[in-house]
Amino acid sequence: MAMNSKPLRNIYNVTRLNREVRTILDTGFPLIWLEGELSNLACPASGHWYFSLKDDHAQVRCAMFRTRNRLLRFVPRNGMQVIARAKVGLYEPRGEFQLVIEHLEEAGEGALRQQFEQLKNKLNAQGLFAAEIKKTLPHIPKRIGVITSPTGAAIHDVLTTLKRRFASLEIIIYPVNVQGKTAAADIATTIQLADKRKECDVLLLTRGGGSLEDLWSFNEEVVAQAIFNCAIPLVSAIGHDIDFTIADFVADIRAATPTAAAELVSPDTKHWSQQFSGFQKRLIQLITNSLSQKQVRIDQVTKNIVHPKHYIEETSQRVDELLYRLQNRIKTQVSTKELQLSSLQTRCHAHNPKYKIQVSKQQTIQLFQKIKAAQIHQLDVLKQQFIRNTSILEAVSPLATLNRGYAYVNKVNSNAIIKDITQIESGDELITTVAKGKFSSTVTNKWTED
Repeated sequence: MAMNSKPLRNIYNVTRLNREVRTILDTGFPLIWLEGELSNLACPASGHWYFSLKDDHAQVRCAMFRTRNRLLRFVPRNGMQVIARAKVGLYEPRGEFQLVIEHLEEAGEGALRQQFEQLKNKLNAQGLFAAEIKKTLPHIPKRIGVITSPTGAAIHDVLTTLKRRFASLEIIIYPVNVQGKTAAADIATTIQLADKRKECDVLLLTRGGGSLEDLWSFNEEVVAQAIFNCAIPLVSAIGHDIDFTIADFVADIRAATPTAAAELVSPDTKHWSQQFSGFQKRLIQLITNSLSQKQVRIDQVTKNIVHPKHYIEETSQRVDELLYRLQNRIKTQVSTKELQLSSLQTRCHAHNPKYKIQVSKQQTIQLFQKIKAAQIHQLDVLKQQFIRNTSILEAVSPLATLNRGYAYVNKVNSNAIIKDITQIESGDELITTVAKGKFSSTVTNKWTED
């Protein structure tokens, strides 16, 4: 049977192809510097930036993630000429060739950046950055020298931090120009002066943040040589934590900020207080143990010796005991007398005429109020009773009867009311009373009802 002589084919899928190409790009290219014009800038809500870098004949897509772009000191715009430090790669999902930007700067800084790198390599080759020549900072400096602008924000941060951490430190400020054409020479001369005068235990070279041009005086070789030749330990704190200058590499220690530099050169009062407290406890313990051992030895030697001091101590102890008892006795008696005095004062207050008058006055007022209330109540009761009795009397009053058309009759000179015909005779003069008035009459006849 004939054998198939065709070779096996290694067939890629798209995912595999893109992944292997990306691996080749990631491993085959180092970080590169690239100059071009920025265009198609997009800044979505994620914080990442996406744009293109182009020249007259080509362009390439770029991505700069927010962890890197937030470190920039300028705001990029379309049409701006920039220099980028980038990693060559491939965006696998779309198979697009792109650069991942690690750093971005305006193209105007390119020449300065090149000078920086050249001087950095030169001084490194001369050994100015060697770790073994770095000087150690003193643990507790007596005096600190600060080389900076006397009007900048850095001096305020440094002085505030030093005062907070160790207020008793002496500080000498060496004023210099930190920016401008003469700044580098001024800084170098001041470092040499501070080193010559030997007034300080440590020097702090600092200024606030700024652009590469603003910080350039600290990238001059004259400043680097002055720092290298300085016998006093020197700490640099130039700009912010993202700013690096030649002075930072030559200095014995580099701090990210002026505040951090002040913390490096100054002891912490709280920390040293804790240290001294620990030393004090250990010393007290050592002395106590030593005294205890000595006392044991003394006790062994004097165990069988009766010394006059023993009797003196016993007598002294007895006196102390009696004094203590006497003091307690006096305190008890004083307390008792105070209680008795308080009781007497209370009793005297109760029998005080003024107090009694005041109490009687209060009682009189209360009784008067009660009597007045009782009188008012009694008057109300009597008034109601009078009204009821009046109503009753009016109901049975002869006047009420008269008002209904009746009358009553009595003889002249007699108040007896005539109720029966037998009480009168013919010729008697009578007085008849009606509701509104009286009239007289004479009896002419009388008769009875059958």
